[in-house]
Amino acid sequence: MLLLGAVTSITVTQSRRTGRIAADIDNEIRIPLRGHLRSMRQAESDEGPVDSSLVLSHMTLMFTRTDEQQADLERFLQDQQDPASRDYHLWLSPEEFADRFGLSTDDLNKVVSWLQAQGFTIDEIPSSRSWIVFSGTAAQAASAFRAEIHDYAVAGAHHFGPASEPSLPAAFDGVGLAIRGLDNFRFMPRVRARQVHFTSNLSGNHYLVPADISTIYSFQDLYNTGIDGTGQQIAVMGQTDILLSDIRTFRSNSGLPASDPTVILIPGSPDPGINLDDLTESDLDLEWAGAAAPNAQLLFVNSIDVFQSLFYSISRNIAPVLAMTYGDCEANFTLSERNMLVAATQQANAQGMTIVAAAGDAGAADCDGDFPNRQFATLGLTVDIPASLPYVTGVGGTTFYDVPAGKYWSSSNNATNGSALSYIPEVPWNDTLVFRETSLIGGGGGRSSIFVKPSWQQGAGVPADGVRDVPDVALAASEHVGYLICSAGSCVNGFRAGDTTVFAVNGTSVGSPIFAGLVALMNQKMSARQGNVNPGLYTLASTVPTTFHDVVSGGNWMPCRAGYPDCPRNGLLGYTATRGYDLATGLGSVNASKLVNGWPSVQP
Repeated sequence: MLLLGAVTSITVTQSRRTGRIAADIDNEIRIPLRGHLRSMRQAESDEGPVDSSLVLSHMTLMFTRTDEQQADLERFLQDQQDPASRDYHLWLSPEEFADRFGLSTDDLNKVVSWLQAQGFTIDEIPSSRSWIVFSGTAAQAASAFRAEIHDYAVAGAHHFGPASEPSLPAAFDGVGLAIRGLDNFRFMPRVRARQVHFTSNLSGNHYLVPADISTIYSFQDLYNTGIDGTGQQIAVMGQTDILLSDIRTFRSNSGLPASDPTVILIPGSPDPGINLDDLTESDLDLEWAGAAAPNAQLLFVNSIDVFQSLFYSISRNIAPVLAMTYGDCEANFTLSERNMLVAATQQANAQGMTIVAAAGDAGAADCDGDFPNRQFATLGLTVDIPASLPYVTGVGGTTFYDVPAGKYWSSSNNATNGSALSYIPEVPWNDTLVFRETSLIGGGGGRSSIFVKPSWQQGAGVPADGVRDVPDVALAASEHVGYLICSAGSCVNGFRAGDTTVFAVNGTSVGSPIFAGLVALMNQKMSARQGNVNPGLYTLASTVPTTFHDVVSGGNWMPCRAGYPDCPRNGLLGYTATRGYDLATGLGSVNASKLVNGWPSVQP
């Protein structure tokens, strides 16, 4: 990698790419960068400029690609997944990516010199030459980008952000794509957690431990043949410190081999400390990614902003598999954020990285999920980013239809606390309609309003709608049978706390790390990283359909009222599960053994 910490010079080999910054850099002649303002920032919430000395840490200036570069990259990404192409699975290093798709070193030097002249400290220059990370004060940012940083009171919380669109010197026209870090609006964890009684004689309920998932989704068949994640890496994105004692206890209680995650605080990033909501999200990610791939090395990439953790992981090509459980509905991302995520995830795929993300927890009404007490969808059919990105595998949710219980669950737990007896039939996760929850709770899925249909998304049931459809796959997510975790010292006696309760979680946040673990098993089987696995998933669904447990009844409908967007006469907004692909559960849930053992059939 190029450089870390404060950077005073650039020591990279000059590329042959022609520079794009030809004119002298005049700070008074400017070009605006559109798409950085959030709709939630209204004049009445503006509380004026922040303290000029406020430190803005780890801002990111991302660069555009030329039209020629972008067209070349899109062709290359398709060829990487085409078994007939000579570029099939030809993964690039960040340095190789730079020489083909990055900014020239001459231009990079000019941008770095300009940022330093504005008083900024350069934190990182990724070797892909796709962006620069830097820090400075609010006064420096306001001067450099001609955008004052103001305080805003939004939904009872205080945030800061630019009061106008930022700009760059006109000499950088066609070079600067977007700036991240001018505000502190952060994405919140969405995992649903609760303290519940564990044993059936106390609650009458069942809860999932790793042994259950290995039985239900056929992971155990892989473990029996040595496919257990050995030699593989999975990186989890986070924005909180964690307690290693929780991870150790979970693994011990589950009969998993002892293995601490490697914690990576992004160099130069402030330590975020422990936030209990974020802690729950990160614990479940680490514990259940490790449950699916017990011998994989887990990396926890930490910073004050989970998306900064994602960008750092991509820039450092940190692991073949990335698990991301944070997100929001497409409408809540600014244009600049969407553009940056597209550029970064394209680079990740070119490097052979697989990104797995949760599809959301508010059924087909993802934007309404921001309002936890809302009982009717009012914002129409919406889906979740990053899951809707074509370069990401989106994981939706199902509910076990375990009736009668005695057919699928043992009356007692085994040595590793498991009690599942076999695969359990599934319907789309919909706790709102099935279990009469008083808020909108169900598996995210639907049609993107932003991204066009990828060429690989085709097959039985895939709508001919011209847009990216999500989810791609689905796994159990309902509160009906929650997942056990250890978090904030909750596991005192086995999985139990001192009062005999256990910490149970649910949501698509759990399916995402489990599927990330499954991709690590695929990588082990193939002795290579796989990049964007979506083309292979849809191919297998057509050639070996029993790879997936097809979910054919139910739906991710949410209640709505007449007059609101997309609300039909029956007052239910959403999609029905059908044979083949559907917008409620994607291709369905997975038979892990068939997926991994069938994966070579999609190779040349």
